[in-house]
Amino acid sequence: MHRRERTEYLKSNIKYLIKSRGETQLSLCNASGLTRTTIYNILEGKVSNVQQSTIRKISDFFGISYEEIETVNFEEKEIIESSISPQGNMNPAAVPIIKESLLLANIDKRIGELATLFPLTYYFGTCSNLIAVLLEKEIDGANEPGDLLIVQKGSSTDDTEKLVYDRLTKRLSIMNENLCNSDRVCVVGDIIEERFNDCI
Repeated sequence: MHRRERTEYLKSNIKYLIKSRGETQLSLCNASGLTRTTIYNILEGKVSNVQQSTIRKISDFFGISYEEIETVNFEEKEIIESSISPQGNMNPAAVPIIKESLLLANIDKRIGELATLFPLTYYFGTCSNLIAVLLEKEIDGANEPGDLLIVQKGSSTDDTEKLVYDRLTKRLSIMNENLCNSDRVCVVGDIIEERFNDCI
């Protein structure tokens, strides 16, 4: 893919993601540490070669892979992933089941790729970009090994419990507050559904 094409994808994705996630250029700048001029120049097409570090900061803010933000039309992708069949019955989404110990190594892979690498479960609902995390360790006071958490990958909304990986303790936890990815913390995404070991 040509550099110009990648820049066009980046530009249209930033516009769409800001709008669809209820963000603003200012909130993107504040959280990512980028200047308003940088974001303005990208959106106005004044930059032909955006630095990888800048792209990574933007993709981290939206919780998506930095490879995808330059190569995938997110508006199109999310419309397709959330589409409903004409009969009015919801098509079940195939959700790859990833063991806790393999989660971090695969977190940046696309759902389509993960679905070919891991066993699947199914989710009936309108959410997209879902993974199922198979717990191997207890999450204090919440979940036991063998429980399955259906997570909307990369998503982080205010009123939803989030699955978070602590790189220092190498453990998963569930948080209520809104967090951003950092050197220590990786926000896996919003927990959409819990399936307990005895129900799977």
